[in-house]
Amino acid sequence: MIKTAIMGFGTVGSGVYEIIRDMTSADAAGDEIEVKYILDIRDFDNEEIKPLLTKNFDDILNDNDVKIAAEVMGGLHPAYEFTKQLLEQGKSVVTSNKELVATYGPELLEIAKKNNAMYLFEASVGGGIPIIRPMTVCTKANDIMAVAGILNGTTNFILNEMFTKGKDFTEALSDAQAKGYAEKNPAADVEGHDACRKLAILASMAWGKYVNYNDIPTCGITDITSRDVAYAEKMSSVIKLIGYAKMNEEGKIYASVSPMIVSEENILSDVNGVFNAVMIHGNYLGDAVFYGKGAGKLPTASAVVADILDCSRHIDVKKHNILWECSDENIIADSNEQTLTFLVRCTDSCENIENIFDEVEFVSLFNDETAFVIRNVKRGKLNAGLEKINGVIHALGVLDFI
Repeated sequence: MIKTAIMGFGTVGSGVYEIIRDMTSADAAGDEIEVKYILDIRDFDNEEIKPLLTKNFDDILNDNDVKIAAEVMGGLHPAYEFTKQLLEQGKSVVTSNKELVATYGPELLEIAKKNNAMYLFEASVGGGIPIIRPMTVCTKANDIMAVAGILNGTTNFILNEMFTKGKDFTEALSDAQAKGYAEKNPAADVEGHDACRKLAILASMAWGKYVNYNDIPTCGITDITSRDVAYAEKMSSVIKLIGYAKMNEEGKIYASVSPMIVSEENILSDVNGVFNAVMIHGNYLGDAVFYGKGAGKLPTASAVVADILDCSRHIDVKKHNILWECSDENIIADSNEQTLTFLVRCTDSCENIENIFDEVEFVSLFNDETAFVIRNVKRGKLNAGLEKINGVIHALGVLDFI
């Protein structure tokens, strides 16, 4: 019987406990895992878990019977300190903590390898969607060329409400908060920070090089209006908050998080509500899409438990499929050199726009503004041109996966 500890008994932590408790001997490794400790600073009236509760991390650290710990506390501290100490003791750690993985992943992975432990984080991206393990194992025969995804369920719900029900951003956000899909302070979601951390993890996985999320240009959805929605519909498209990463010919990575226009022909356009999806393109595989609930108690907890079971199966001989190379050089490519198609809204005249840009396609919807599509232009050239245009309202990129 392998003893484990759960650090944090919030939404995900309680889900982890319930899944392990409900396992039977018929389940995969169901009789191999037993929760010995639940670490939380709060008091609980639940009689079932009272014998397992502790407020002292040292109980877990110093107990030689505990071989695996699930860190589901969230935040950087003390999650980082606890995880580091456990790995240094040779105890394996699994986590759903995207902020911790995106910030300290290379260091913690190296400590795990050095001490013959495992550090797994399937639940840190996409909740219950299996994506880390497939990228680690199932696509090994491929060179991954690009990764793109809808990585935040809150923003996806809000944008879906704007498209299908005609709500403005503020109204859709209030609805998301009322349904429990958005926090009281939704900044991490609507400003793109949550998706950015997840993209950093995916990009690091794809190319084995640590991508610092602080280096990824990030823009949220707070400026999306009903007029943006109307133009997207005119283009037979929708707007999604997209995390995008692609390796260029120089071995650097174009990466960004921003609202993008997604054609109805792209499968990501059909990902609605609070669902997430990750699309990867391999040189042999082509396009593959991983889809499911990106958050929620049991979907996320199921991914955590899957990592616990993986650790238990390798309790004597650890595997180390994940290592990220760190470099002093910034591996994020200059976004000004990236070529994309853009929809631009402004109040300038068509004549002036045509004098500045070589070829544009005008999209006429509203009398008080001008909109045009410019194809296959470097972002830097676009930005330079926009400085000469009067009354720029918005410029949205169009997702071209490869």
